[in-house]
Amino acid sequence: MPEMPPANLLVALGSHNLLPAIIFLPTRRRCDEAASEAALSRRPTADDRRDARREFKRSFVEQHPEIRNHRHWDTIVRSGIASHHAGHMPAWKLVIEKMMTAGLLDAIFATATVAAGVDFPARTVVVTVADRRSANGWLPLTASELQQMTGRAGRRGKDRVGFIVAAPGPHQNPQRIAELLSAPPDDLESQFRATYTSLLNLLDAFGSFGQVRAIVERSFAYRNLLPRIRQLETRCIESENRIRERLKRSSNNLPVETVLGLERLTSARSRLLEGAPQTRREMRQRWLNKFVQPGRVVAIGRSGRRLALVIARAIDGVTALREDGRLASFPLQRIGRVFAPTFSTQPDRKEEAFDQIHDHGDQLVLPEPHLRDVRSEEDDSVKLINDLIDSLTAAQPGAVGQESISSVLWSLQSKAAAIEQAKRQIERLRNDIWEPFESCAHVLDHFGYLDSGTERLTDRGKWLADLRVDRPLLIGEALQRGLFASLDAQRAAALIAAIAADEDRDYGELELDDTIVSLLGQFEEISFDVSTEEWRQGIEAAPEINFSAAAAAAHWANRVDWPLLVRETRAEEGDLVRLFSRTGEALLQIAGLHATHAEAANLAARAAELILREPVR
Repeated sequence: MPEMPPANLLVALGSHNLLPAIIFLPTRRRCDEAASEAALSRRPTADDRRDARREFKRSFVEQHPEIRNHRHWDTIVRSGIASHHAGHMPAWKLVIEKMMTAGLLDAIFATATVAAGVDFPARTVVVTVADRRSANGWLPLTASELQQMTGRAGRRGKDRVGFIVAAPGPHQNPQRIAELLSAPPDDLESQFRATYTSLLNLLDAFGSFGQVRAIVERSFAYRNLLPRIRQLETRCIESENRIRERLKRSSNNLPVETVLGLERLTSARSRLLEGAPQTRREMRQRWLNKFVQPGRVVAIGRSGRRLALVIARAIDGVTALREDGRLASFPLQRIGRVFAPTFSTQPDRKEEAFDQIHDHGDQLVLPEPHLRDVRSEEDDSVKLINDLIDSLTAAQPGAVGQESISSVLWSLQSKAAAIEQAKRQIERLRNDIWEPFESCAHVLDHFGYLDSGTERLTDRGKWLADLRVDRPLLIGEALQRGLFASLDAQRAAALIAAIAADEDRDYGELELDDTIVSLLGQFEEISFDVSTEEWRQGIEAAPEINFSAAAAAAHWANRVDWPLLVRETRAEEGDLVRLFSRTGEALLQIAGLHATHAEAANLAARAAELILREPVR
């Protein structure tokens, strides 16, 4: 069905005494359009609520002068209809919320973000879609999201009941809405994540990785896994008890550990045989996967004449820098030789790498393994395991009619396998929570912020732990490498905004001066170095920096007027306020590093003053 015109919808709700209402629409633009359409259709009438809205405006703008000339004031005062979404300035959203709570509005057209963020009830909630828009596209509403939305229906002390209306629309699904209303709330999901600063602070507070792991395993994220872990532990106990009963009946004084030991040996033998390379090509592919890493020079083709410096790895290929400075991507199979040294991946240092390979290339080539040698090593390992198995299961003299040790051990292998499988699953579940922290530790150790050997923070790790920003390691490396040393406040604001902004948010096409472009290029080199190490440790690399955000922040720090900035960026005011608030907060965090980075701290404080001015608070 087509969407019901907003004016008709409000008339229908009013005729059934269902106002005031919150009408949920899918997009910001549609909320603004619907509010304007509905407001234009209303005939102007003189009433007390209009006078109250006018008085509210007068008193509110005294405290918040930044919204004195907001383009929606006349619409709200005249019609009592408004829109509310994340694209509006915080002060303007506060106007709408206070007016609705005071009973001065008849309708608000809002996005689903209103449901979780504010608390202003209405007599009626109108749902027009069964989906919501997210950063990853359109997603179906969940039970908890719909219950948040519909929970706004009914005003305490005014309404005996609240009403929910499923209005027609092209993306409406009444059956789905009905199912969600009666469905139980969604399961709670832990938002506990491994971050560099959380690991540094936990390690500083508790002194060892063992203690940190114990803390992590008391988190809600681990608690969600406990039922499954308890189930697997019960399975282990039951299987061990059955093994003991069987051993007792056999009259052999064998411990359970012997049965489990045999299972481990047979499993290890199976893994060796299954994992052994069967062809030279398979063996070489494994060798390349292990040794071709960013920073190593490789020769393309068997001739070895064409060299390339690997700067990034994919699953089955590489991106590399040729001697002439051009980038090339090619599969691992095209690599002829791999050289042992690891060099910097920065383009301006490539000559150093290629010169060393040209001077000492033959001495630096990593030797390739031979298939016969690999097979010989695996044959030796399998023979050793077979000897151990034979020693466990060898027939020993016993009483007449006594069951042999060998037959007892082999008959219990299925139960032993069930125990070992359950233990491995338990370990995997425990590692799912801890491994991200372990990966963070490897990265921090690589860049010198902690010492994994002593399990202690270094001096630079102690100040990094105090940085409460979205990408602390990137900012930490920028500080460590002196990137802030030659900046002024405007350029510092641009750099931090590029980091603080969402990767996919567009802030227009404002011009950036060459010095800021060069600055962002230097920062991308730092980002590349960090991302390369994160890739090695299995950590998802940080999003790319946002050049349009840097341009917007540079103009704002240069004291451009707010209306002009909004017009030139074509961005929503709420998005700009959010960007500058996050930028200012990050700058204030850097400004707190007086003890270790006094010059950068003073620079960040000046930049924060330029960014955190009206209407940004």
